[in-house]
Amino acid sequence: MSKVTVVGAGNVGATCANVLAVNEVANQVCLIDIKEGLSEGKAMDIMQTAQLMGFDTVVEGVTNDYSKTANSDVVIITSGLPRKPGMTREELIGVNAGIVKSVATQLLQYSPNAILVVVSNPMDTMAYLTLHALGLPRNRVIGMGGALDSARLKYFLSQALKCNANDVDGFVIGGHGDTTMIPLTSYTTYKGIPVTEFLSEDEIEQVVKSTMVGGATLTGLLGTSAWMAPGAAAASVAEAIIKDQKKMIPCSAALEGEYGMKDITIGVPCIIGRNGIEKVLELKISQAEMEKLRESEVAVRKTTAILKDLNVL
Repeated sequence: MSKVTVVGAGNVGATCANVLAVNEVANQVCLIDIKEGLSEGKAMDIMQTAQLMGFDTVVEGVTNDYSKTANSDVVIITSGLPRKPGMTREELIGVNAGIVKSVATQLLQYSPNAILVVVSNPMDTMAYLTLHALGLPRNRVIGMGGALDSARLKYFLSQALKCNANDVDGFVIGGHGDTTMIPLTSYTTYKGIPVTEFLSEDEIEQVVKSTMVGGATLTGLLGTSAWMAPGAAAASVAEAIIKDQKKMIPCSAALEGEYGMKDITIGVPCIIGRNGIEKVLELKISQAEMEKLRESEVAVRKTTAILKDLNVL
């Protein structure tokens, strides 16, 4: 029996729970929220699609009762305030830090061996907070951002190439922010062939720019943060863990000397399996990409330093 808990029954959390159920990632999904009746209603709505969609996963919704999350293999933390138009991820830190720390502490009381997948923004900083406030090893705390940003990169690539998104590959490293993420064009391919064979420098640069503002673009269109792709991205990370897929997924991980960095959680390609982050891959990247990664490092460290100023770490 496998179990995944999703904390936060808002748009992202409910979408994540739905994807987990429809794809039968786990036998049980627990959806928990602080708002009375919200998670119960979302869970019931999902379960009423079971015979329509043909899945057997059981989704349960609970209000603020962490005992119901017991024995979870994976916990996905989406709780916190979403971004509003014009708001940066960093501006969320004051409120969301307290929420994430409290939630993670309660979760571990009932699922002491769970792998934690952090979605709450600012995501790199919230992953750092979760890791250090709870004293966990780095393999057990995963920031979801790279999985989402890479999916957006593949979407914009497929649009530029006028092809199926499943035929392109590429990923994003660095911080999960509009100015800190780094789409690695040197590792971007179409059916295994470098995209430079198909797109001009200007076209590739437009793909990069569109990817970097992908979240902000959707926030402007929707009036709030996106939820379909973020929810599905978090579910994909959980699936790699539950099914021990050993997938290479870019995610925010605590570095221990890789890329010349320590004491930071930032997006890098990782092998994700049953034990969470099973390996951090240190790729050879161009000098220009390394310079961008250093700039991203400075920005992420600046945001993370606010945790100490707020006395939450």
